[in-house]
Amino acid sequence: MAIELTRPDKQTVIVETPVMAASGILGFGDVYRDLIQFEKLGAFVTNPVTYQPWQPAVGTRVVRLDAGMLLHTGLPNPGLSKIMGEYREVWKAMPLPVIVHVVATTLEHVRKCASRIEAENEVDAIELGLPDDIGWKDAEQFVSAAVRATEKPVLVRLPFQDALEIAQPVSDAGAGALVACAPPRGTARDPLTGRLVSGRVYGPLVKSMALRIVGVLVTKLKDIPVIGAGGIHSQQDARDFIDAGARAVQVDTVTWVQPNMLEWIARDLGGLVVTRQAGALADEWHPGMGETERKARGHKQIGAPKPNAQQDKQ
Repeated sequence: MAIELTRPDKQTVIVETPVMAASGILGFGDVYRDLIQFEKLGAFVTNPVTYQPWQPAVGTRVVRLDAGMLLHTGLPNPGLSKIMGEYREVWKAMPLPVIVHVVATTLEHVRKCASRIEAENEVDAIELGLPDDIGWKDAEQFVSAAVRATEKPVLVRLPFQDALEIAQPVSDAGAGALVACAPPRGTARDPLTGRLVSGRVYGPLVKSMALRIVGVLVTKLKDIPVIGAGGIHSQQDARDFIDAGARAVQVDTVTWVQPNMLEWIARDLGGLVVTRQAGALADEWHPGMGETERKARGHKQIGAPKPNAQQDKQ
């Protein structure tokens, strides 16, 4: 099935499956290839990129929470030009649309990033990540700057706290789709150092809050696709966002814990899950098995006579 991930336009992003990994989960395309079949996803979203190089955060990066984790990386990357040079061929070989996530730092850098990406045939769209404490006027200016500098669709990842406030101005500024939304900010005490650490919060509890935001946006904004993100840890979680009106979903940190789950969710929402065969044993079936995988595993493993079948006939 063909799904318009962004607003109708001459460069609308069309996907076959409404599932992708969120920015920061699958790197720049050079990791997880041995664990996940990327072609089962709708699109590939890169790690966050800035116009100039950014250094990693100093100190504690991860704090375990009762129902998730707090993560603070500093969004390290070598800058857009180096990223393009290193991964252009990787993206060219991908069998799905590539979306580069650009961090909105300054208006000038956003313009330069969008202009640079416009010249890259291997990139299909931009996802603009807005700062958490941004106001609606600044958000509108960031999006306008990106849209004016490229003809490629510009998806906008909304900050968690003010998503409902800035969604309309961002949409009016020309966003091709809204991603609702970035993980919320939080603070937790590092048990090793005893210091308070700030970062983004990930975990199943985020889902209920993100799901509400998606529902409100879909109701208020009728003319722009909304992509749900936050706390998705199962096929049912993803279906809940679709039922709330999301055009597609982005899956985040469950991929680090259980990489196959991302592919299972993509298979489920993409219509590739088949009914379990009657009498199938545990080692002949696992959640998310799709028709393509069933064929790939071959007749020797699936549908073959059991070891004692011939003896039983005799």
